[in-house]
Amino acid sequence: MTTTQIARAWAITRRDGLELGFTDHDGELSFAGIRFHPDAGLTAQAVVQGAGLSVDNTEAIGALSNGAIEERDIIAGRWDGAELRQWEVDWTNPAEHRLVFRGHLGEVTRAGGAFKAELRGLSEPLNQPVGRVFHPRCSAVLGDAACGVDMSQPGLSGEGKIVSITGGSFQLAGFAGFDDRWFERGRLVVISGEAKDVGGHIKNDRATPNGGREVDLWTQTGIMPAVGDRVRLYAGCDKSAGCCRAKFGNFLNFRGFPHLPQEDWLMAPGKDNPRSGDFKPSGGQGNND
Repeated sequence: MTTTQIARAWAITRRDGLELGFTDHDGELSFAGIRFHPDAGLTAQAVVQGAGLSVDNTEAIGALSNGAIEERDIIAGRWDGAELRQWEVDWTNPAEHRLVFRGHLGEVTRAGGAFKAELRGLSEPLNQPVGRVFHPRCSAVLGDAACGVDMSQPGLSGEGKIVSITGGSFQLAGFAGFDDRWFERGRLVVISGEAKDVGGHIKNDRATPNGGREVDLWTQTGIMPAVGDRVRLYAGCDKSAGCCRAKFGNFLNFRGFPHLPQEDWLMAPGKDNPRSGDFKPSGGQGNND
């Protein structure tokens, strides 16, 4: 196989099982049970490979296409963490191919009708920090395995519709029975309309008369929902021990250290710990080990 016969091919598999094949060749290729299409405009830089446990990486660049990768799917996070494989292939005989990269999509950015995705090798997880952070507030993400809260429980989420949009503020209806600021630090997810599956983190949440809400997000959604679209709000957590116990009844899984002395106390240890009275659990201890 000569250099002029070499083409590159990629297969991307999303977490929902959707698999797409691309190639930088000018014609369609097929091998490994996958059809690789040339019409997606996908190109890639050379794979940077290191010895030992160093992280392999490269980048893929392509045009946003209705037939391949849509902008709304990128915004909704459907491509986050997708598995990617890259081959070098003899386009005159696709049965002759060599796998040169396998990993996952990292950061995906978009601009000017195109996307750019960082590709991370299989050794990327070895580059992640390991261990606990000692801090008064909880280190878990609400609803994850370390937290243990089931966000599908009644009262932890609600569904309604958008009544109006003023700037970056959403006026919602259909959330009767939820306390003021209940969803603050939580999430808003659009569940209908053109912006379906797009969402954001809630900065401010105010209850209004007749079961309404006024919600502000920390950042504007990539695709703006429309009046009448339905949304789901998820309860928020301020990571404090008191919130964990009173709001979620989950203090046994609290992943923080509420009695950890402040820095000022460490400089003058003879004084009482100012945090010792902040939170006194009645029975049982937090899971701080």
